[in-house]
Formats: sequence, structure tokens, C-alpha cells
Amino acid sequence: MDRHLRYIAIEGLFGSGKTELVRYLGRKINARMVFEDIDNNPFLPKFYEDREKFGLPTQLFFLLTRHSQQQTIGQMELFNQNVISDYLFQKDRIFAYHNLNEGEIAIYEKIYEFVKKDIPAPTLVVYLQLSPEYIFGRIRNHGRDFEKEIDYQYILSLSEAYNRFFFHYIETPLLIVHLNQNPNEREHLQATIYDEIIRFKGYRRILSLQE
Repeated sequence: MDRHLRYIAIEGLFGSGKTELVRYLGRKINARMVFEDIDNNPFLPKFYEDREKFGLPTQLFFLLTRHSQQQTIGQMELFNQNVISDYLFQKDRIFAYHNLNEGEIAIYEKIYEFVKKDIPAPTLVVYLQLSPEYIFGRIRNHGRDFEKEIDYQYILSLSEAYNRFFFHYIETPLLIVHLNQNPNEREHLQATIYDEIIRFKGYRRILSLQE
């Protein structure tokens, strides 16, 4: 099997369909699936109530949890096992710089620089890009209870931060998918993304699946 399928990381805002796509692709390419541990972060519900007070503990919990998962992924790669994950480790910094103040960033960076050293690099990153309007509506209708408190401005600014990050991203091969917003076409969209991943060549591609 092609090397670029060894370790695929799917990225996008919450509500973008990452987890569903990982399940679909994992079955198609017979890969071990790794899912971000969201529900076990005890600070996250409190963070959405008071971002200033709970920003740092929320972010550090995610950072250390993601680091632990990435070490497991590294072990899988040693045994030539294909892996697909619903997050990219470096996205942790997107949220950190979006949510933390200057002093907290200084603390965060010291820990981040220490733990990033043994993080395996994906062989392909797929970024699912949807409009912030769609993400906001989906969270309001289908998100966790505490996620429904997120305001549109937060999603808009986070979406802009994601887009900036991936505009400059050069660390690994990257497939950017501009997604159609029709949930009734989800299976077709997943199949199209799978086909594009299988024949992926080069270092950076953009796939538009919008109406």
C-alpha cells in the first residue's frame, strides 16, 4: 500500500465531520483509528462558561492527552500498521493561541516544546474546510450541550485561525477539501474524498466539493 496511507490525520473545526470520515476511511484502508479524547477533559464544559479562568487547564489537559495518544501512534507505525486519526497534533497550538493570554502562552510553550520532540509526522493531512455559518448551525443542532453555548464570533475567529494555519502549512503532504454543506450527500462526499486520497500525488492539493 502507498506510503502516504501509513498515517493520515484528518483536521477541521468541530462539527466538520472528521470523526465520521475517519470511521469511513479506516474501514476502507484497514487502518487503526485514533480519536481525540474530548469527553474526558474535565475542564472543557467549564471553559465554555468562563474561557479566561479555565483556558489554561483545558489546553494543557488536551496537550498532554494528545501527546500520550501520539506516542501510541508511533508504536503502531513501528509495527507497520496503518493509522488514521481525527486530529493533527499541531492543531493544539491553534487553540492555545486563540484561547490563552500572553502569560499563559509562555507556560504553554515551555511544555509544548518539550513534548513535541517525539511526535510522529503524518504521511498525509486532510483539512476539511467548511463555512463558519455551517459549523455554527451544526453545533447548535447536533453539538454537545456545552458546545451549544459557543457564540458565532468564536467560531468565525477560530475558522480564520485554522485557514491561516493551513495556508502556511508545509510540514507534510496536505489535501484541502472545500466541502459541500449538504449532509444528505455525506456518503458520496466521503467516497469522493477516499478516491482522492488513494490517488494523491505531490505535496499539496485542493479538492472542491461545494455546490
